[in-house]
Amino acid sequence: MAECVTRVQLSVSCHSLLDKDLGSRSDPLCVLLQDVGGGRWAELDRTERIKNCQSPEFCKKLVVDYYFEKVQKLKFGIYDIDNKTFDLNDDDYLGGTECTLGQIVSSSVFTRPLELKPGKPAGKGTITISAEEIKDTRVLYLEVEARNLDKKDLFGKSDPFLEFYKQNDTGSWQLVYRSEVVIKNNLNPCWRKFGVPLQTFCGGDFNKPIKVQCADHDSDGSHDLIGTFETNMTQLQQAGDSSAVEFECIHPEKKQKKKNYKNSGIIRIKSCKIETEYSFLDYVMGGCQINFTVGVDFTGSNGDPKSPDSLHYISPDGINEYLVAIWSVGNVVQDYDTDKLFPAFGFGAQVPPSWQVSHEFPLNFNPSNPYCQGIQGIVDAYRHILPQIRLYGPTNFSPIINHVARFAAHSAQQGTASQYFILLIITDGEITDLDQTRQAIVNASKLPMSIIIVGVGEADFKAMEFLDGDNGVLKSLTGEPAARDIVQFVPFRQFKNAPRETLSQVVLAEVPKQLVSYYKWQGWPPVRVPEIKKM
Repeated sequence: MAECVTRVQLSVSCHSLLDKDLGSRSDPLCVLLQDVGGGRWAELDRTERIKNCQSPEFCKKLVVDYYFEKVQKLKFGIYDIDNKTFDLNDDDYLGGTECTLGQIVSSSVFTRPLELKPGKPAGKGTITISAEEIKDTRVLYLEVEARNLDKKDLFGKSDPFLEFYKQNDTGSWQLVYRSEVVIKNNLNPCWRKFGVPLQTFCGGDFNKPIKVQCADHDSDGSHDLIGTFETNMTQLQQAGDSSAVEFECIHPEKKQKKKNYKNSGIIRIKSCKIETEYSFLDYVMGGCQINFTVGVDFTGSNGDPKSPDSLHYISPDGINEYLVAIWSVGNVVQDYDTDKLFPAFGFGAQVPPSWQVSHEFPLNFNPSNPYCQGIQGIVDAYRHILPQIRLYGPTNFSPIINHVARFAAHSAQQGTASQYFILLIITDGEITDLDQTRQAIVNASKLPMSIIIVGVGEADFKAMEFLDGDNGVLKSLTGEPAARDIVQFVPFRQFKNAPRETLSQVVLAEVPKQLVSYYKWQGWPPVRVPEIKKM
């Protein structure tokens, strides 16, 4: 396993993008992809979308693990976003560039022309990328409000938003935060609390100059400056629970022209707090066990296991798509579980001796001890049970999700970051209890667990993609939203000809983020806090 040397954050800006919108300018977003072999690219991260802008400076930083010993091929793609779907296939492509992370890291500023395809320039468009090592895991949280801001709109008050910039070593200013919410028609706005990694905000230098700009938002992208001021972290930290720090917002041109000009409003920093953020490795190395459970779909739609057309047919070389999925995911996860005992269940089959349909029967036929010894134990149990059951139906996911959720709920009652649960469901996709499954996932989103669904075969996996929640927050039938995104769906057919490790990389990509998001939401530190982070 390659050792991650460090994490880097990439700042991206573009110049002179193509204009694809009629009557307005493009609404660009940058997506970052990494080459995962076999001609396939996996998305690592994406920026925010900026409305009506052909030379955007993206605020959200793209984070990448940097491996010195690997050639990490990256692809940056710029898209004009005109809808709310997560999928970029229905958006206009404004150009992209391919390079390696090594090229970016070894350049202080990396600028390339954008191309629509190799050798075809995207007009005069360029992309500029700069990298910064993430050494500090602390996060700065600020609460900011303003009063008596200048009125900028003819038929209303201003629609103010904030931008924070840090000064680079070259003296130039780099955007580190832009307020997400524009407060409409308000000269005394109060912005919602926001967090910025301290590394991003000031590079950990509390005396580094910080410039704050307040501007009036215009939908066509031609924002009007209200005023600006400079400060640093040392000054901002004086804001506490009892006392705010105030700054005069100055418009340079007005100050020059008007003799008795005072200011264009007051910006108040109500609170400034620094908190430690823990990483996935902090939790794992701090004693968090990852418990792995497998659920296998034995419904009739898979086909008769004796027939070569069946998804459960074991080929002469001893494999099928179910086994490859178990091996690929299990081999990675088993390293994080000390006892290497994994519960494995089947669902949707008639089971002896009663031949009743069961939706959570142990693969080893032992309900009091459904644990298999290692991944090989799961594979052996699967092969052994296959000739002894009758594939049937329906395809119900909720019983096995609720089964694992009971264990996760019991663990959560301890109030420590000691156990996290991963459920791998392998299915041919014909789900029957969609409404109950939605409710089960919404309930599970409040627990220390993640659900991975691998779809085998050629079925339509629309229901699985819906459960994934990438196109918006998954809601139960009653409208209750999931507390966090815990489902990752991957269709196996996309990886048929790729190396096995490619499937596990894509399938498990979300788990570290999901684990950290749960413990952060609960406010639980690692069981053993790393020495360097004890403050």
